[in-house]
Amino acid sequence: MKITIINGPNLNNLGTRDPEIYGSETLEQTNTKLQNAFPDVELEFFQSNSEGEIIDRIQQAGEDLNTMGIVINPGAYAHYSYAIADAITDCDIPVVEVHISNIHARESFRAKSVTGASADAVITGCGRQGYHLAVSYLLSLDL
Repeated sequence: MKITIINGPNLNNLGTRDPEIYGSETLEQTNTKLQNAFPDVELEFFQSNSEGEIIDRIQQAGEDLNTMGIVINPGAYAHYSYAIADAITDCDIPVVEVHISNIHARESFRAKSVTGASADAVITGCGRQGYHLAVSYLLSLDL
């Protein structure tokens, strides 16, 4: 069983980017902790600052018969990428959107997630634990 973890723009800078909002842990450290928490699950990690590459990865995961779900943190694309939203809608496997910060408690433009409306579930404001919650949710589905 495989779950694809997709991280969008600027998440490669976690650890140094706005640590008061996102914390000091790097994306690599988050990925390592997540894999350690789920040693029996094949977690496939992908990060890109490019909208097209994220769409391609969603489509690839959706076509992979071994992939049971996607966890995606689309970063700022969440607020305006109808192309990513369409890719999520077209995906035949469950998709959980994660945001490290509470998008509803920040700038008004962040409160709406067009991609989240296409996802099966959205987890926001739980810090890095949101990734753990998303993987646990996908594993709990009777697929």
